[in-house]
Amino acid sequence: MSAPVTQPADPRLDPSPAWAESARRVAESAAFRHTILAIIGLAAILVGVETYGGVVDEIRPTLDLVNQLIIIAFVVELVVRIAACGHRPWAFFRDPWNVFDFVIVAVCLLPMDGEFAAVARLARVLRVLRLVSTVPRLQVIVSSLFNAIPSIFYVMLLLALLFYVYGVSGTVLFGTNDPWHFGTLHVSLLSLFRVITLEDWTDIMYIQIHGSAAYAGYPGSTEGSRSMPIVGAAFFVSFVLLGTMIALNFFVGVVLKSLDDAQKDQAEAILEASRRNRPPGSRETELAEIADQIAALHERLAGLVAAPAEEGPGRSDDRERSG
Repeated sequence: MSAPVTQPADPRLDPSPAWAESARRVAESAAFRHTILAIIGLAAILVGVETYGGVVDEIRPTLDLVNQLIIIAFVVELVVRIAACGHRPWAFFRDPWNVFDFVIVAVCLLPMDGEFAAVARLARVLRVLRLVSTVPRLQVIVSSLFNAIPSIFYVMLLLALLFYVYGVSGTVLFGTNDPWHFGTLHVSLLSLFRVITLEDWTDIMYIQIHGSAAYAGYPGSTEGSRSMPIVGAAFFVSFVLLGTMIALNFFVGVVLKSLDDAQKDQAEAILEASRRNRPPGSRETELAEIADQIAALHERLAGLVAAPAEEGPGRSDDRERSG
C-alpha cells in the first residue's frame, strides 16, 4: 500500500499563539484605540503648554512626569501591536504607517539634554503626527496626496509653462510702463504668483490699464508710463481664468481622483486583513455550509428529474384518450 500523500497545510489555518491572539484582540479593541487617541491628544496639549515659559517653570516636575508616562504608553502600544504578529514580528514593519509610528517613538526615546534640548522639544512635536497614523480617515487623505504626486507633477509642469509664457510676455509688454512689477523675468514671475493668489491683483492690472504715472502711490519710476487698457485687461483676465479657474482646478480633480482610489484600496486592504485574521475554524465552517447547500441542490435536482417518471405511462395514455 502506498503511503498517503500529505497535503501542505494552509498557513492561514495555522493557529497563532495564545499570547498573540490576546495581543491582537487588545490592539483591535475600540477601548485601546480610543485610549491611544486620548494620549496623543494629551501629548499635543503638552507641546503647546511648553511654549509658555512662565507656566512651564511652575509645573516642570509634573510636565516631565507626564511626558515620561506618555512615552511609556507609546512603547507599550508598540509592544502590544508587535506581539499581535505572533512569531512573525517583522510583519509589523511591512506597513509604512507602523514604521512611521516606530520611528517617532524611537526619536522620543533618544537622550537629548543640554544643547539638544530644543531638538527634544521638536521630537515631542512629532508625537502629534501620530494622529495621522491612528485615524484611518487621515491615513486615506495622506495616502491619496502621496499617490497623486505623479499627476500633480504634470499639472505643475503645465502651470510652469503658463507662468513662463505670461512672464516673458508681461516683461516685454509692461516692463517699460511698470518696472516695479515687470522689470525683469524673475520679478514678473513673482508678480504673476501674486496675481494667481488673487492678492490685490487688480492693482497690478490697473497700473497697466491707466499707466504707472496715473496710479497714485506707485513705488517705481514713471518715466516710461503708458496706458494699455485693452492689452492690460486681456492679459490679466486671461491669466486669472487660465491659472486660477482652470489649472488650479486640475489639482482638485487629481487629488479627488486619488482620494477615491485610496478609499478603494483601504476597503480592499480591510477585506484582505479580515480574511487573514479569520479564525481557523471559520473556513471549515464555510466549507461545510457550502457542502450542505450543494447537497440540497442535488436533492432538488433529483426530485425534478424523478417527477416526470412518477407520472408513468398510464397518465400519458389518459392524455392521449382525452385528446
